[in-house]
Amino acid sequence: MAKDMCEVTCIHEDRVSRVKEQIIDQPFSAVATMYKLLADQNRLQIAYALLLEEELCVCDIANIIGATTATTSHHLRQLHKTGIATYRKEGKLVYYSLVDHHIKQLIQQAFSHMKEHPTYAI
Repeated sequence: MAKDMCEVTCIHEDRVSRVKEQIIDQPFSAVATMYKLLADQNRLQIAYALLLEEELCVCDIANIIGATTATTSHHLRQLHKTGIATYRKEGKLVYYSLVDHHIKQLIQQAFSHMKEHPTYAI
């Protein structure tokens, strides 16, 4: 038997009941979708760029990540569609920004964590 598995089945009913009550109404699907979007390197770079600079136009973001404006717009639309980013139009330019401080904190904490625990890097 593997060292990382219980050798017998033992259910701690009080703990199981307590946790089940707390997780039943959590938006797991939405959170998983958010993480899937940020798991793409281009979209994560875009989000990180928007963390560093409050607002950037599509052309600037494309230049920063080294992609075409079409590819960049595609990624930005996905970030917008799921509520991670928002945009405003000014004349012929479209400026994007992150929606709120929660997304900013999430990204900051992930990069901070990687600095402390570089073993996750593949």
